[in-house]
Amino acid sequence: MRYRRFGTTGVEVSTQCLGTMNFGRLGNVDADESVRVIRRALDGGINFVDTADVYSGGQAEEIVGQAVGPRRDEVVLATKCFFPMGGQLQRGSSRRWITQAVEGSLRRLGTDRIDLYQIHKLDWNTDLEETLGALTDLVRQGKVLYLGSSSFPADWIVEAQWAAARRNGERFVCEQPQYSIFARSVEQAVLPACQRHRMAVIPWSPLAGGWLTGKYQRGQEPQAGSRYDPDSPFMQGTVTSAAERAAPVRFDAVDALRDIADKAGITLTELAMAFVASHPAITSTIIGPRTMKHLEDALNAADVDLGEDVLDAVDEVVPPGTDLPGVDHFTQYPSLQPAARRRTSRVSA
Repeated sequence: MRYRRFGTTGVEVSTQCLGTMNFGRLGNVDADESVRVIRRALDGGINFVDTADVYSGGQAEEIVGQAVGPRRDEVVLATKCFFPMGGQLQRGSSRRWITQAVEGSLRRLGTDRIDLYQIHKLDWNTDLEETLGALTDLVRQGKVLYLGSSSFPADWIVEAQWAAARRNGERFVCEQPQYSIFARSVEQAVLPACQRHRMAVIPWSPLAGGWLTGKYQRGQEPQAGSRYDPDSPFMQGTVTSAAERAAPVRFDAVDALRDIADKAGITLTELAMAFVASHPAITSTIIGPRTMKHLEDALNAADVDLGEDVLDAVDEVVPPGTDLPGVDHFTQYPSLQPAARRRTSRVSA
């Protein structure tokens, strides 16, 4: 395992961060096995663990707390808030909710401080300065050490830096965007903005929800228990046909990428993980294993380096700064909604 400096903080984190969304009722329901996976990750050199209050309704945080507890001082522990955790007031990025949410996370994690506390998604309905003010207070109270954002658009990453400076408050030192061979649009502005502001970057979904492991096969339904299994909690209320869920271009890309990996003498998983880690903006890549095998496959990719010829070949499959069909970066700009684009109100016939 390798280690890199976490932005300007002076902290060094492993180049792989253990993501825990797959632990709990939305993933591996065996809490004991999940604890073993987390402890194996720590034994494998990972010293960075990322979770969120919303993962399995708090179960993931509880599992992380149980697994990390005896080794708390060896781990950079990160969690997030924003998504609904109950009623109408238990969501978002208001001061009211942040001050409640952090207490719930501290309790579930069984710790007296959170190393990195992140806003899981930009809250378009809350003044950013209110959010940063509440987060700054948590830092000054010692409940949180560093602040981060997740899935923020580039312009709001910059605005957050300016807002923190205006208030003489704590700034975001880290951004957590979606980044993979399938999702490269962040290369246009998000990653450069983070570099300009010397922020750490910890991308999620480097394997594109499992697509870049090669486990989804053309013309076949997804494996039971996988992310795109029609019976998976992630797919409830969505389409269930494999043909509808993914455009053929994704299968074509996987075929081409598998050929590149074979020629390089590595697995498709190793290619995908090493590709993300190769970008100079990236600090630590979030892996999201559900089983011990998933973890071992990810750990095997930790020390893989890609040559220029391999990176050039990947660029031919998915050009820099572009996304394949079906990628959602969860920005959802209100400015693109009809009410913000129409000069006159629509009149029903």
